[in-house]
Amino acid sequence: MTQKRKRRTKAEIEASKLSTYEVVIDENVSGVEKISLGLGDTLEKVFEATGIASVVKFIAGDDCGCTERKDKLNQIFPYHKPNCLVEAEYNYLSDFFNTNTNMVTGETQKRLLEIYNRIFNQKKQPTSCGSCLRDVVNQLKRVHNTY
Repeated sequence: MTQKRKRRTKAEIEASKLSTYEVVIDENVSGVEKISLGLGDTLEKVFEATGIASVVKFIAGDDCGCTERKDKLNQIFPYHKPNCLVEAEYNYLSDFFNTNTNMVTGETQKRLLEIYNRIFNQKKQPTSCGSCLRDVVNQLKRVHNTY
């Protein structure tokens, strides 16, 4: 049985749109693991777990350039997380998925791609390729079903 996620308020949706560099994470809270935003954070965790970080700090001192390198790696290799659906998009997708049709009009395809591009930060264009559109619809259905 799948769990339904609760709908988020407008304030929660707007807060989730903040850039990763505007999010403040309190690292002093015990028992809370920092979420990796990209490759830099993951490497930092590995280096701390293996003791490499403490050896580098001992040799190079506190200003070894690790923070700048981590930030640069996070910027180059970010972990992409889909954006949340807004209520209008959720309602549109609900109506779309509830109507069992194998035909998609040009206007419907355009709206589906607008939603897809916003959620996944993509720039897909309308296409006549059936399998390409099927993939878009399947990914939207997966996101829609998480709510």
